[in-house]
Amino acid sequence: MMNDEVNLKSTNSVKRKSLKVYFLILTTFFLGWSCSTREATSEPNLPNVILIMADDMGYECLSSNGCLEYQTPVLDQLAVDGIRFTGCIAQPLCTPSRVKIMTGLYNFRNYEHFTYLNSNQRTFGNFMKETGYQTCIAGKWQLNGIVYDLPGCRDNQRPRHFGFDEYCLWQLTKERKDGKRFANPLIEQNGVFLERDSNAYGPDIFADFILDYIDRKKEHPFFVYYPMVLVHSPFVPTPDSDAWSDPSSRYRSDTIYFKEMVEYLDKTVGRIVQKLKAENLFDNTLLIFTGDNGTHVNISTNTVDGPVRGFKGNTTDGGTRVPLVVSWPDKIKESKVYDGLIEFSDFYATLADVAGREEKSDGVSFYGLLTGEDFVGRETAFVHYDPRWNERVNQYRGQFARTVKFKLYNDGRFYDLAKDRLELQPIPDSLLTDEQLNQFRKLRAVLERAPKMTDEIVN
Repeated sequence: MMNDEVNLKSTNSVKRKSLKVYFLILTTFFLGWSCSTREATSEPNLPNVILIMADDMGYECLSSNGCLEYQTPVLDQLAVDGIRFTGCIAQPLCTPSRVKIMTGLYNFRNYEHFTYLNSNQRTFGNFMKETGYQTCIAGKWQLNGIVYDLPGCRDNQRPRHFGFDEYCLWQLTKERKDGKRFANPLIEQNGVFLERDSNAYGPDIFADFILDYIDRKKEHPFFVYYPMVLVHSPFVPTPDSDAWSDPSSRYRSDTIYFKEMVEYLDKTVGRIVQKLKAENLFDNTLLIFTGDNGTHVNISTNTVDGPVRGFKGNTTDGGTRVPLVVSWPDKIKESKVYDGLIEFSDFYATLADVAGREEKSDGVSFYGLLTGEDFVGRETAFVHYDPRWNERVNQYRGQFARTVKFKLYNDGRFYDLAKDRLELQPIPDSLLTDEQLNQFRKLRAVLERAPKMTDEIVN
């Protein structure tokens, strides 16, 4: 029985719903909304939640995932003590992933433009705030639609509209051509632009804001969403780079700095972990780290499985498979590696369960996996990808459904990922084994329940 069809589904744990009702929801309500329906907790001690999302960091960039080139000791330790996921599937590009993770919906439902989230959408910030959480967001916004001069693009209150009480953001009402994200950054914080400083480093400003927020809100449950600007291009020096000492070199872009950017990202996560521990908050904090899409195409990383090239913007694993590490000492009593599938709609459903909310979502909550309750993971993941950006990326637009091992595109291409991770040679129908044919039919059924690709699919 599948519990992850492309139609909207229930994200309840099996423990709280009978199998009969669960099956009915899965098979009957393609056009209906499903909800996360974990009973509202009576515990006064809601966990703090911090969701950190790296920018352009594929699965291969963590040493705990087999990377031989960069050192990520903080994230590696979180993985050792918590849960390391090997099958987290994002959208191939930043804005499609941000819209999906924040709203819990497949892109065909609500993705309209690159760099845009329509104000008629509901995010996890909204329901976390309604639950009683203190909420903030720091890092990269890129959701006002300023590139296309869309309605409300100059409204600096949109983060609050989406549920965040406070914010510290790059690319909110100004385009990236107006100011950088790293050295001498252009950042808006709670309605005002911060004073420009040629010696300032954007990731440090965001981290300082989060640490201060934790300090001010530590007596209340808080939700921090941190979509980082690291490790996106341009690949430039960090304050730990020798080149940083020369101000004229701080804007020099070269892939040699990618390693230092990854390691600075890990160091920044470490600052947050140390703050939580210093305030005795770490055990009761659900800390989630992931990436928004695969690594930049100009980056090749040495791993235990050989070199892995980044393929951001592409629907192969190089563009969609991202790291996922979860820490929550109060609930995760036994560390583990989870090899099943997680997709980006699942974060919304999981946070709804953490907050005890009923929320509509395409996701399957993995709350039970974190708490040790009964958990039935998804058999398939589904991606609808229409970047609506430029022709170079739009050539990869399409839909796919996959299991851990097999993958089917809406144009009929079928791959055995265990044997062909790079998707170089689709398997012809005439050569399918019995196992492959069964998997092909399962995945085709998922794709047939999704709307067909059209230019106006959202409408």
